Amino acid sequence: MTTFTPSTAAEVLSTVQWAAAEESPLEILGHGSKRGIGRPQQSEHTLDLSKLSGVTLYEPAELVLSAKAGTPLAGIESLLAENGQQLAFEPMDYGPLLGGIKGKGTIGGVLAANLSGPRRLKAGAARDHILGISAVAGRGEAFKSGGRVVKNVTGYDLSKLMASSWGTLAVFTDVTFKVLPAAETEVTLAIRGLLDDHAAAAMALALGSSAEVSSAAHLPERVAARVAGGRLGSDAATLLRVEGFGPSVAYRVAALKDLLRNAGQLEEIAGEASHSIWRDVRDCAPFADGSEKPVWRVSMAPSQGHQMVLALRMQAAVDAFYDWQGGLVWLRMEHGDPEAGLLRGLIGKHGGGHATLVRAAPSHRAAVPVFEPQAPHLAALAARLKQEFDPKAILNPGRMAPGAGSATLGPLTEGGSS
Repeated sequence: MTTFTPSTAAEVLSTVQWAAAEESPLEILGHGSKRGIGRPQQSEHTLDLSKLSGVTLYEPAELVLSAKAGTPLAGIESLLAENGQQLAFEPMDYGPLLGGIKGKGTIGGVLAANLSGPRRLKAGAARDHILGISAVAGRGEAFKSGGRVVKNVTGYDLSKLMASSWGTLAVFTDVTFKVLPAAETEVTLAIRGLLDDHAAAAMALALGSSAEVSSAAHLPERVAARVAGGRLGSDAATLLRVEGFGPSVAYRVAALKDLLRNAGQLEEIAGEASHSIWRDVRDCAPFADGSEKPVWRVSMAPSQGHQMVLALRMQAAVDAFYDWQGGLVWLRMEHGDPEAGLLRGLIGKHGGGHATLVRAAPSHRAAVPVFEPQAPHLAALAARLKQEFDPKAILNPGRMAPGAGSATLGPLTEGGSS
């Protein structure tokens, strides 16, 4: 096995051209923070982008940042914070959940996995903020899409198409994102002691109000104790985040308190304490326990998530918590993973959705469909895209589905994908 470590876009191009000519598969890698997601790799060589690093353009006044694909996300977030700005979709850090360390993700990986966090309800995901890319297709050709301005019309939006492709269509060399001002004030209102169904009703009420809640999550009993260093205690916590200018936040939090006065005990959390809670919700900290217990990420209708979990608990030992007003369900299987068909069958019975196995032993990931299986017409479209961009199937072969030439249409079919 050979590891290629290009430091320029030209070197990436030459490496992919060599691999295409030799029909030799490549594993596409940044710093490896998400390496354990997907089916085990079927690649003979590795294309390591960690040396393709550095911010190439940052114009705070224009709300635009460009960086080479291997640039660490942690460094970009620090640079933005120094200027009072942020990636509004707050991309998740999978490192700790998968047994790694924090801060190892790259900006290219953010788009490849279409990452997002609790603010997705308001801000969307990575694909909603990408402005342009430079990349190398699996056929060994460099291409660009989009640009460095917010308003861009350049035909097909390949930048968004590449979101959730997990390196199976092209290798990013440079990406450009829209950035936004960070909120002046953040306050979290926690409702204590609610059962899952009551929490779902409270979150729906809050999101339907004029309070402009930017994030809503529910941590059941005992799960709450595993975030922010135990700051919340063990009682269930239903969390509502309000952000913006100080006076506006104070007014909206007061309105929420009045609206939810009969829901249960209310607790107001501000500043760094609030930040740390939402970081842990974002990064699935309650299940980042160093084990290989299977963890599933399920996106479905917010009103149905807790009902699906209740039905699943009748047949399997499972721990769960909820983000995105209940539309994102994190599941940890406590005694091994039940048949994947059981989980996906229950999701189908409760309105449909998508389930992704984000943590499991390699043997288990090789045995089950890690990503949501697609309907035949979508699978055929995905196959045509794979043929167009990577006809010899050299990029991350088999990562998303069995077969070297397989790919999926994550960004087009999985509304809750990240």
